[in-house]
Amino acid sequence: MTGPDYRSRRIAVRATFVLLLIMSGLFGAMCGLTVVYSVDLPQMADLAKYRPNTTTELLDVNGKVIGSFALERRVVVPYSALPQVLQDAIISIEDKSFESNWGVNLIRAVGAAYRDLHTKGKGQGASTLTMQLARNLFLSSQKTYGRKLQEVLLSVQIERRFTKPQIFTFYANQIYLGHGTYGFEAGSEFYFSKHVKDLTLPEAALLAALPKGPEAYSPIKYPDRAMKRRNLVLSEMLADGKITAAQAAAAQATTLGLKIEPPPNSVAPYFVEEVRRQLEKEYGVDEVHGAGLRVYTTLDLNLQMVANKAVLDGTAAYERRHGWKGNLQNVVLAGLDPEIYRHPDWFQPVVKGSYLHGMVTQVTANRVVVKVGTVLAVMGPEDWKWTGNKDADEFLKNGDLVYVRIEEAPAIAEGVAKASLQQDSGVQASMMAIDNANGEVLAMVGGRDFALSQFNRATQSQRQVGSSFKPYVYTAAVEAGTKPTDIIVDAPVSFWTPNGYYTPHNYEPDWKGAMSITLAFAESRNIPALKLADHVGIRKVIEVAHRFGITSNMPAFLPIAIGAADITLAEQVGAYAVFPNDGIRIEPHYIKRVTQADGTPLDVKPTEVKEVISVDTARTMMTLLRAVTSFGTAAAVAPLKHPFGGKTGTTNDFTDAWFVGFSPSVTCGTWIGFDDRTSLGSKETGAKAALPMWMDFMKEAIKGKPDEIFPTGDMPKKQLEVAVTPAGAAPAVAAKAAAKEKEEDPDIGDVDDTGGPPKPAAKPAIPVAPVTPIKPPVDLPQDGPAEATPSVKPVKPIVVPTKPEAPPVAIEPVKPPGGAN
Repeated sequence: MTGPDYRSRRIAVRATFVLLLIMSGLFGAMCGLTVVYSVDLPQMADLAKYRPNTTTELLDVNGKVIGSFALERRVVVPYSALPQVLQDAIISIEDKSFESNWGVNLIRAVGAAYRDLHTKGKGQGASTLTMQLARNLFLSSQKTYGRKLQEVLLSVQIERRFTKPQIFTFYANQIYLGHGTYGFEAGSEFYFSKHVKDLTLPEAALLAALPKGPEAYSPIKYPDRAMKRRNLVLSEMLADGKITAAQAAAAQATTLGLKIEPPPNSVAPYFVEEVRRQLEKEYGVDEVHGAGLRVYTTLDLNLQMVANKAVLDGTAAYERRHGWKGNLQNVVLAGLDPEIYRHPDWFQPVVKGSYLHGMVTQVTANRVVVKVGTVLAVMGPEDWKWTGNKDADEFLKNGDLVYVRIEEAPAIAEGVAKASLQQDSGVQASMMAIDNANGEVLAMVGGRDFALSQFNRATQSQRQVGSSFKPYVYTAAVEAGTKPTDIIVDAPVSFWTPNGYYTPHNYEPDWKGAMSITLAFAESRNIPALKLADHVGIRKVIEVAHRFGITSNMPAFLPIAIGAADITLAEQVGAYAVFPNDGIRIEPHYIKRVTQADGTPLDVKPTEVKEVISVDTARTMMTLLRAVTSFGTAAAVAPLKHPFGGKTGTTNDFTDAWFVGFSPSVTCGTWIGFDDRTSLGSKETGAKAALPMWMDFMKEAIKGKPDEIFPTGDMPKKQLEVAVTPAGAAPAVAAKAAAKEKEEDPDIGDVDDTGGPPKPAAKPAIPVAPVTPIKPPVDLPQDGPAEATPSVKPVKPIVVPTKPEAPPVAIEPVKPPGGAN
């Protein structure tokens, strides 16, 4: 064949060959790319075994959730728990062809790839549910064609291996919904405080709207955006025939209806934090925060709420006694925008009786409006009358941060509340209570506001304990043969020490003369306690304290006998429980048992139980401790008409006030003071500042126990719920404390205030100025309250004789710092 036809055929053949060559090259390249990008893809067997990070829950003694830990806050539910209305909403907005596609919609996949590479957003809605699942489970959010190809390959494999219900269940439990929540069950609980199976149509539509942009469409941050996106979901459901026009119109007319679940850790945050530390030490961070453990704690949620109220009411009463101080921080003056300002404690629920910080938004002479989170609270003249100011605009202005108590909660989530003005001058308080029968911690409060300060003043703060140390002195004396009826003389005296003569004083400017041991203890007289300590030896007293579980380093100086030692509230509470327990010390603990997500129990550290004093010594001491609450410094307890015992404590300059006491079933301790050791003020003794909080708590703790009694005389030894630890089975607290003590030279008497647990952090409100550094003690004890203890730093003598020739004749004049308890 010749001519143009032949020439055209040759061109056609060559063109076909070139085209086939190009297609072969492209096919080979695609195969190569497929091999390259599929090499590192996870096997589907991994997905079959996949267990997402789940939330570890903490339960109280009645099975109520009190806290949780999670790297990803997720609650895994089966397909049957996902309601049809939610499934319809998700499929309508995210993947209309989910039931029929094979994991990839080629047209949508190309579009998604283009948008991912040429926009700042993810374009998540353009992918199928299966592709979203593949990306969330196995791939990064990096925008490349290679990642998109891997996504397609994974989606095909997932569709081949799993059924549509399985894929949907994976997706519903994995997808991120904002604010730390993963999966629709956790999202439902967070946004609506209900299970996913109970969602209504508008609620389901709102949750289905979130996967496209959990932060951009957050109903908390951007409610208008969230509303538009939710209504779009409803429109798509209507277009797909999933709902009727009437249902769509009714749902679109509703509000977002949020009912944000308060953080479960907010009721007992200090307790939860202690549990977290122990769990991480025992099982590791990953296990605690991702394995979905169930932790059965010792906390009684009802008593915890009583303790919270007691501490907040007690500190509020103290604030009012000392008048309005002002010194308010102001958001506007700090250069912050009032419209976007959020105080750290605004995540807490606004309920009746809660104490919260708020920002003043409106002020007139007779009316103040305060913003507390999403709630507005109103105050009238009666709500600030205690401050001594008549008109509000004379001492408050817009932008001021004030502390308020909610008197009437709003009827709706964003309504108007009634509040009263309070004060937060920086005073702090703590409380801890344990079950005597088993050492279980029932309640713990480490400060006024965990959102502002996570420093736990119950377990981390070592403070001078005042006369609440005296039970260890009298215990040592009882073991040496002293009886409650013995007579001791309360009179001027000086004691010889290696650093010279030490001349102590009582709080009251008088001396009681001869008095019984019981009366001296009940009235918390300093001189008798020092005489007893001098008689048995201060080292013996310290040894007794260590037996009781006190681990603080205590120099062997006589003033230790009246409380010149820094001890935590937790150690004091654990030690005091020895007395009603007939001499048995049970180590306070927080955890009863721990199980894995499938119910398999994990090992829990055993509780140490030791007999530290004899039954006779314990019951003799009970005579003294009960006298305190009957006619001594804590006689205010007597009208409760219930068996109690305990001891008050106040330190020099009224910097710390304590009360630690017990009923037959519960031991509870309270402390109040300033972090920087500023004085609480004249006459703010343990009986006045700390005891009322203890009484408020114990009134509830003893309910339902009208017939409980302390064992006395020849009654059988008290039966506890735990067995005594065999000798040598666990390290004794006293041994650990003695090892610490050995490191110090007892003849060098400076109390070290630079070591110990971490100091409390400053409150971060705007922020708040740092706490003033704690100053070390500066002198020998002078007069203090009857249960007062001064700071101790012995004065170094110029000459130290080897033996005193005679007691000093002159006695220093008495200079009491304040009145009696």
